[in-house]
Amino acid sequence: MPGVETVQGPVDARELGCTLVHEHVRFRDEAVAAEWPERYDEQAELDAALEAVGAAKERGVQTIVDPTAMFGGRDVRFMRRVAERSGVRIVACTGIYSYDYLPHYFANRDVDAMAEHFVADIEGGIQGTDVKAAFLKCAADAAGVTENVEKIHRAVARASVQTGTPIMAHSMPAMATGPRQVEIFREEGVDMARVQIAHCGDSDDVGYIEGLIDTGVYVGLDRYGLEMFLPIDRRNATAAELLRRGHAERLMVSQDFCATIDWFPPEAAGAFEASGAIRNWSMTLVFDEVVPALREQGVMDDAAFETIFVENPARWLTA
Repeated sequence: MPGVETVQGPVDARELGCTLVHEHVRFRDEAVAAEWPERYDEQAELDAALEAVGAAKERGVQTIVDPTAMFGGRDVRFMRRVAERSGVRIVACTGIYSYDYLPHYFANRDVDAMAEHFVADIEGGIQGTDVKAAFLKCAADAAGVTENVEKIHRAVARASVQTGTPIMAHSMPAMATGPRQVEIFREEGVDMARVQIAHCGDSDDVGYIEGLIDTGVYVGLDRYGLEMFLPIDRRNATAAELLRRGHAERLMVSQDFCATIDWFPPEAAGAFEASGAIRNWSMTLVFDEVVPALREQGVMDDAAFETIFVENPARWLTA
């Protein structure tokens, strides 16, 4: 099987093992962190990442795919420290995580110039290191597929076509962004087997999700614990129905957990938990609650588990 780039170097895809395909060891605003570094506690962030990743490792996780791109505080040196200390492989990306904003640097350059930056991360290394990106990341959210969002998607697509690198696209089912994202990738000649449309599990509209699956992409049921978008019982019902309909080979299951995130003050986590906006959000929820629930319903056996957590991530990353 072909190799996959990790923050510690390339490995054979067969070595990835049980994989969480959408988790963040740290998520923060890189501009704020650069301007006011004293507002951040690097050791506390590292400790939180090691605790979260360590817990996942105890459940059998061997690899974590971390889609932290530009504007999420991507730091491959930090990722490598977590991987070295935890013994869990981490797979890094390139791309831009933006719902609309682009800095003047990219706003005043064309799509191909943006794509060149992504290709450099894939072929040369990220942030002056020898760590190479294994996949590309882009996003569409409440604003929809704006002009700037489309520009990023097309740059990601062109980098994918040039290098054969897979794509993960953050989507918002409530805005039905998925079909337009797929349309852009098709227009640019991307192999749909290399595309993952993330966050489809925020919807329990099985028809919408099946429509995306029919295009040949993978779909992410990857926000378990974020009750604000959809409660766990409805997420499980959707997953169960997709499994009943024979779609195991196109599903990705994860939690989109952030070991630390600076979007809100630290004390906000307790308020979110108390209000029901989040519930048991972690890197272990899918193993502690989701897999057992799906097994109890008779829709997930050992073969389905292997398909979703081992085979699908390896196939998407290598095709």
